[in-house]
Amino acid sequence: MDKAALARKSLDKRLSPLRDMPLAVPPRGWLRAIRESLSMTTRQLAERMDVARSRINALEKAELSGATTLKSLRAAAEAMDCTLVYAIVPTKSLDAIMRARAAEKAHVELAHLHHTMTLENQAMARADLEQERSRLIDELLAGSARRLWEDE
Repeated sequence: MDKAALARKSLDKRLSPLRDMPLAVPPRGWLRAIRESLSMTTRQLAERMDVARSRINALEKAELSGATTLKSLRAAAEAMDCTLVYAIVPTKSLDAIMRARAAEKAHVELAHLHHTMTLENQAMARADLEQERSRLIDELLAGSARRLWEDE
């Protein structure tokens, strides 16, 4: 197993519990939910962050709209004695994502090949197409992984 595959497997192992964890954002956002759970007013949080009270309202609105920054979220979290946790969690294993991408590329390549062969009255049988698809996927995965993400 190459270095990239080992790194992918290790990262997958660490992210797997997060992928399976149902985590719904509170309707009014994490900042407001935590602040209110701590019985902290916007004025009190603003003082702890050394910003104007209006900045807290803007920050809570920005979180809901997705317009906030990690720096702002981290500062607010720290002011509430919390830790900002940030992660990009794949919806399925990283290997599964790569295999799915290889399958997409194989499908496009085989569709073109099959179309050309059909025009020349040399269409491949379904079983042969499937075998070639599997071979092409394996070839794509064995080659340079960066090639998977090139749109040709």
